[in-house]
Amino acid sequence: MSGNLSQKLSYQLLRLITYGIVLCIGYILFDVIRHGLPVINWDFLTSFPRRSGSEGGILPAIVGTFYLTVGTIMVALPLGIGCAIYLAEYAEQNRFSELVRLAIITLAGVPSIVYGLFGLGLFVIFCRFGTSILAGSLTLACMVLPIIIVTSEEALRAVPRGFREASLALGATKWQTIRTNVLPYSISGMITGSILAIGRAAGETAPILLTVAAFFLPKLPGSVFDQVMALPYHLYILATQHPETEKVLPLQYGTALVLLMLVLGMNIGAIVIRIYFRKKYKW
Repeated sequence: MSGNLSQKLSYQLLRLITYGIVLCIGYILFDVIRHGLPVINWDFLTSFPRRSGSEGGILPAIVGTFYLTVGTIMVALPLGIGCAIYLAEYAEQNRFSELVRLAIITLAGVPSIVYGLFGLGLFVIFCRFGTSILAGSLTLACMVLPIIIVTSEEALRAVPRGFREASLALGATKWQTIRTNVLPYSISGMITGSILAIGRAAGETAPILLTVAAFFLPKLPGSVFDQVMALPYHLYILATQHPETEKVLPLQYGTALVLLMLVLGMNIGAIVIRIYFRKKYKW
């Protein structure tokens, strides 16, 4: 009897905690949408900022965030998936490979400001890229690379061993087996984890603070070596550093809502891709 009571109490406690978290997130979303939606219009999305960002729109910040996200995808996605394939399919399972995995998992938990300092020292100063899109994209790619590797490797390991053995028994090479019998069935998990990681990068402030972001730059970038505005940093400055805090409060909510929609769109895209591939490759 006491065991059943303890189980019921634990269940109710966990349910209350879950509902509490959902309510907190729901309130935050409601507050951002309620204050930010009236600000968003065509002029806000397509015009340049004026008077140090206290007026005008956020077009350069949207374009800058887009460029940084695309740059991160171009660098981190092939490297992360390639590394995961090597660790899961080719690397010998010994102490060295376990140490490599431990290092990757550890890097996935490193605070983002540390990656910002790393990018500042390596890409901005040592490689002489300056504060630029290239330096910012490489820094963000380093930050999300461990997450992509871990999620992709787990997706590869989830594919049954029999798929590989049957292909090899029919005379296929190792790469043919991976390409035709492993990747199609693991691609949904790999892409989902990768997009979620890149969505996190799109909302980060600390790494771009030191490597690429400018607060007030009312022009679009012309090359990968230019500075750009970015939505997370623009929101941070409006909320904490701008001298006219009360005046720019609506702009804060509008910028936050646009950033939220961007990250939410990437998450929805990850869900759609996962559903598509799971329906296409059933096992």
